[in-house]
Amino acid sequence: MTAIARKQVQETHLHVRGELMTPLPEGALWWGSERTLVVSDLHLEKGSSYAAAGQMLPPYDTSATLAVVEALVRDYAPERVISLGDSFHDGDAEWRLVEQDTARIKALTNATDWVWVEGNHDPDPPQALGGRAAKVLRIKDIVFRHEPTGESGEIAGHLHPCAKVLSRVRTLRRSCFVTDGERLIMPALGAFTGGLNVLDEAYAPCFPDGGMMVFAMTRGAVIPVSNKRLIPDRGRPGMERWRLNTSSNSKG
Repeated sequence: MTAIARKQVQETHLHVRGELMTPLPEGALWWGSERTLVVSDLHLEKGSSYAAAGQMLPPYDTSATLAVVEALVRDYAPERVISLGDSFHDGDAEWRLVEQDTARIKALTNATDWVWVEGNHDPDPPQALGGRAAKVLRIKDIVFRHEPTGESGEIAGHLHPCAKVLSRVRTLRRSCFVTDGERLIMPALGAFTGGLNVLDEAYAPCFPDGGMMVFAMTRGAVIPVSNKRLIPDRGRPGMERWRLNTSSNSKG
């Protein structure tokens, strides 16, 4: 589906410090005035990392995640792509890539001004995949970093936000964008990434002004969700929890 075709279906817009942004149902963010596509928490080669530790996940997460990014780049033709940290699941992931996926990443970084923002899983930029690295990236009044701090104008990732929503007949759990109009937290785009409920206490310092708004991803659209319909993940066994400013082996 091209960007023009997308406009014929339901499209949601939001503002971050006065800048118009479009959250996309794939989990990316489009900043049209800057021709910039933002993706977060790709966690490439998470499957091979788990396999090395004895947990045999299907080794297709990198290919599936890259397919989503490639489609977005094809549809929107961005001049700049910002990968907002944890692009790789660990420091050795770049070297576990199969040759075909290495070529696909190089094609993406050659086609755009590609920026690898430093994450807690991948503090070092890739050495042989193209693009440029940044600990923090500032464009106009917007600041891009991996771990949210609550700074005004901030777009961050790390927490993998998810919303659990109570409907008339059942509960639904969806990845989501979280914003208060001054700052925004991106969902994780990686195929094997989990999520942290937006009602978790970890979000409180990220939105010091209050007024958190949730935009949930569906198959073909991003839709606003009333805070009154949000419910916590009580009693979910083995639920992972993300925290800010933790050690290098923190989850997220």
